[in-house]
Amino acid sequence: MEEFQPTEHQHVRYNPLKDEWILVSPHRCRRPWSGQTEQPPEEPSPDPNNPLRAGAVRPNGQRNPDYTSTYVFPNDFPALLEEVPEPPQPKHPLFQAAQAKGTCRVMCFHPDSTMTIPLMSMDEILAVINEWIEQVKELGQRYTWVQIFENKGAVMGCSNPHPHCQIWASSFLPNEPRVKDRCQEEYYNENGKALLVDYVEQELKLKERIVIKNSEWVALVPYWAAWPYETMVLPINGSPQRMTDLNAEQKRGLAEIMKQLNTKYDNLFQCSFPYSMGWHGAPTGPSTTQGDSPHWLLHALYLPPLLRSATVKKFMVGYEMLAQPQRDLTPEQAAEKLRQCDHKVHYKNRKTK
Repeated sequence: MEEFQPTEHQHVRYNPLKDEWILVSPHRCRRPWSGQTEQPPEEPSPDPNNPLRAGAVRPNGQRNPDYTSTYVFPNDFPALLEEVPEPPQPKHPLFQAAQAKGTCRVMCFHPDSTMTIPLMSMDEILAVINEWIEQVKELGQRYTWVQIFENKGAVMGCSNPHPHCQIWASSFLPNEPRVKDRCQEEYYNENGKALLVDYVEQELKLKERIVIKNSEWVALVPYWAAWPYETMVLPINGSPQRMTDLNAEQKRGLAEIMKQLNTKYDNLFQCSFPYSMGWHGAPTGPSTTQGDSPHWLLHALYLPPLLRSATVKKFMVGYEMLAQPQRDLTPEQAAEKLRQCDHKVHYKNRKTK
C-alpha cells in the first residue's frame, strides 16, 4: 500500500466549529474543465443613476445625503421587520414556528462607486471598522444576533457594485452561529480554553495555512475550508469575543490586514475578486456583558467562489447539498497560492506605472 499524500489522495477533514466533515479530493485538480464559465468579474464603473451613491435618490424616493465617508440607512426591502405578530402555538411538534423580529440596514463604505476595500486607504477602511463597531454596539443592545456581511460581485448575487455591506439584526440566534456557539462551548468545557484561541496558536506554530499576518491579526485558510480560497481572519492575542471590544491597535491592525488580504485576492486572478464575507462573535442582547462568553473568539470569514480562474467558479451543488462539503484544491495549496500574491501593490496600480 502506498503512503498517504494529502495533495494526492482523497480524505475527509473535521470542522470542529460546525461539527461536520469536509471531503478533500486533490486528484480532481487534474481533470479538464468543460463546464460552465462565468463572465470575468466586471470592474466597478461610475454610474450616475446608482441608488447607493452620495446624493442619489433611492427607489423609495429617499435621497442619500452627500456623504463623504461611510453611510448607513435602513434597507428599503428588509427581510426582517421590528414589529410583527407572533405565530400561533403549533398543533403538532412537526410544525413549529416562532416569532422573528429584527431590522436590516445597508452600509456604504465609500462615496465612490468604483472603490473597493483593497483600493481604499487605511483611514478609509478604519472608518468602515469603526462604523461596524457602532452598529453592533447599538443593535446589540436590543437584538440577540447582529450579522454584518458583504456580498461582492455579481457571481455572489450582489445587485449593486457600489462598495457596501448589509447588517441584519435578529431577535433569534441563526443556524450558523447557533451551531458554532454550541461547538465552542463544548470544547471550552472539555479543554478549559477557547477552541479558536487554541486553533490560532497551533496554526501559528505550523505556518502551513497562514496567508498573511501582522502584530494583531492572522489571515489563514482553515484546515477545514470548504470554498477553494476561503480564509478566516482572527486576532492572534486571544481576544476579543465581540467586535465592540476591539482596542485601538486591533482596529488599526485589522484595517491593514483587510487591505492586504483583499489585495492578494484581487491579484490572484487579476480581477475584482468576488466573495461573501462576514463576522461571527459572541451573541449579543441586553443581558450580555464584556467577557461573558469565554468560549468565543471574534473572527471574519471570506468565502470566495472562484476556483481555477476569474471565469471558473466552485459550485456547491449535488454532493455538497445532499451529503457534505467537498473541495479539490487542498487548503495548504490554496494558502501557498495566496502567499505568493503581492499584498502591497494592487494589479490596477501596477498597470499605471
